[in-house]
Amino acid sequence: MFDPRQLRTFREVVRTGSYSAAARRLGYTQPAITQQMRALEREAGTVLFTRVGRRMRLTEAGQALSKHAEVILENLADAHGQMDAYSRLRAGTVRLCAFPSASATLVPDALARITASHPGVHVELHEDEPPESLHRLVHGECDVTLAFTYPGLREAVPEEVVEIPLLEDQLTVVLPVGHRLARRQTVKLAELSQERWIAGCLRCRANLLHECAEQGFAPRIAFTTDDNLVVQSLVARGLGIAMMPGLVFNFLRHRRIAVRALEPASRRQVFAYLLREHRDIPATSLLVDELKVAAANRTGC
Repeated sequence: MFDPRQLRTFREVVRTGSYSAAARRLGYTQPAITQQMRALEREAGTVLFTRVGRRMRLTEAGQALSKHAEVILENLADAHGQMDAYSRLRAGTVRLCAFPSASATLVPDALARITASHPGVHVELHEDEPPESLHRLVHGECDVTLAFTYPGLREAVPEEVVEIPLLEDQLTVVLPVGHRLARRQTVKLAELSQERWIAGCLRCRANLLHECAEQGFAPRIAFTTDDNLVVQSLVARGLGIAMMPGLVFNFLRHRRIAVRALEPASRRQVFAYLLREHRDIPATSLLVDELKVAAANRTGC
């Protein structure tokens, strides 16, 4: 395989027409140039130059190698430039998978900061709920996943995955404005045992069942939807009540619902996940850092 350093020296000899002129341009001694060209000829398996007076003339093989050397060195320069762009965050693409309420809150905050500071970094956004979103990460379909879990339903994280805590999101009960308990500041979950419920995604539904069981009852689930707007609209029309995370009300709140704190207090935990081997990829690391900032700002609201 040809040595790029020897190819650069070869190109300079071709341009200047002599070993001594190439040595002056490159800051080498003439014997060093001669040594490199002899090594290149051994690698090529043939003579590359003939001497005509004081100048070096390319042989037919030398002419062929000269054309290839230009292409090789240009490609190497392009490769170095592209790698430098990735390492200095002038370029890069990160695939992010997030659940809907994070997509509407944390993600826009983080992406706005990235666009302002590193416009060459591109983030592709996909939406999915856990645990499907974590499966997509493990199977290589995304680079970073935003997902949530509940304290009573914690699952083991695969060994190859890094879990980064972002925030704790308080759960609330969502009631129609005319509900008998809507005037209270807090509502005991046990008082809602006879209500009709609207359940969310699979993980949220599992948590609802778990928390109600802790209070000694099984909720009567009338509807199931993971669309936050649909949930609130159903509640507003008196078709049921729901347990929803506080993050949702940062971007969506129906005017005919009452949102109240639950007793006992309940919350979900929001994490960023990435593969261990991706921690040192600059664009991926940048996205995770900006998601941390976005989460800290939301926590402080």
